[in-house]
Amino acid sequence: MKTNFLAATLMAVTIPAVHAAEFKSGDWTVSVGGNVNAFYTSSDCGQSAGTVGGLAIGDAALGCGGKKQSTVIGNGLLPSMLNVGAKTTESGYDIAAVIGIGVATATGSAVAQNSVVDVRNALFTFGNKDVGTFKVGRDYGLFGLNAVLSDMTLLGVGAATQGTQNGRVSLGHLASGYTYAGTYGQMAYTSPSMGGVNVDVGVFNPVDATLGVAANKASTTPAFQARATIAGQGYKVWVAHKSQDFDSFNMNAMEIGGSVAAGSFGLIANYQAGTGLGLLADGDQGNIKGKNTFVQATYNVSDRVKIGLGIGKSENDTDPGVSASLPAGGHLQSNENTTGAVYFNLTKSLTLVGELGQTKSKAFNGAEAKQNSYAFGAIVFF
Repeated sequence: MKTNFLAATLMAVTIPAVHAAEFKSGDWTVSVGGNVNAFYTSSDCGQSAGTVGGLAIGDAALGCGGKKQSTVIGNGLLPSMLNVGAKTTESGYDIAAVIGIGVATATGSAVAQNSVVDVRNALFTFGNKDVGTFKVGRDYGLFGLNAVLSDMTLLGVGAATQGTQNGRVSLGHLASGYTYAGTYGQMAYTSPSMGGVNVDVGVFNPVDATLGVAANKASTTPAFQARATIAGQGYKVWVAHKSQDFDSFNMNAMEIGGSVAAGSFGLIANYQAGTGLGLLADGDQGNIKGKNTFVQATYNVSDRVKIGLGIGKSENDTDPGVSASLPAGGHLQSNENTTGAVYFNLTKSLTLVGELGQTKSKAFNGAEAKQNSYAFGAIVFF
């Protein structure tokens, strides 16, 4: 279901979208495309805020804006995006550039300007089938990207966290199955295919860790990410690594995952582990060892209807910290999200989506918080 478009849009690889309008200008081909999406999302957190501290996405503080229930009519996991690209071939080299600009649907005001834009991609690439491809600019990271691209909730909502959906996007299985791939200034290289194997390596602009309990500054050295992928008929397997030095600890994490398709069935599994792995961003919980597990099964009922079930869990091996407002052990031990969904292709460009989901957060002292949600809406690609 629009896999090629999503890969091109999210990875920003030379051509923004197969649905994009194209026109020629001299030796260049220019393309314009994107998506617009919106979902009615209703959540019941069932309790007051503060049960689980830290990045507990199932707790009422983040899940429902500090209330027992919440309603958002906003974006799903994808922002509404406008992608502009251009490509040409000169002196035996394929050259391309792309800029992707996103905007949020839901805001907390009906009168304030909705002027915050999310520039996820601004890059160019050059290379050919013999030397590989070099990428320079801002784009998604290598670590975790396959998990995001494989998640069916890319077309929907997933974890309906009001704290992020109002003004940005929902979380899919971010922080409850895998860490966000992130968008970085980078210089990366993709090797030519070697018997079905591709290797990506890159240096990335180091980032500060400030989202969660931790507040750590980046060191003076760049971050590093690498990924190897092998793909064949009906299957894909990948391994990845990321590392960065912060002022008080070193992030070092690994990933392994794969997908397989057999007839109408699809299965995906992904596992991440390491120190400073982060939930929503690199090192956002400091020098904490953690792990993420994500599994998903889908079935194409017909050419137009797909159903799926995705389960993800993110766990901290040690307590990320204690604050004065929480009892000892009150910070996050795990987030878990389960989402069941139906996707209906009304047309080749327009997909209708319905989801039921549950997000649970647990603290080290045994405290638990739970958010139940449903969502329905649509996404259109152009």
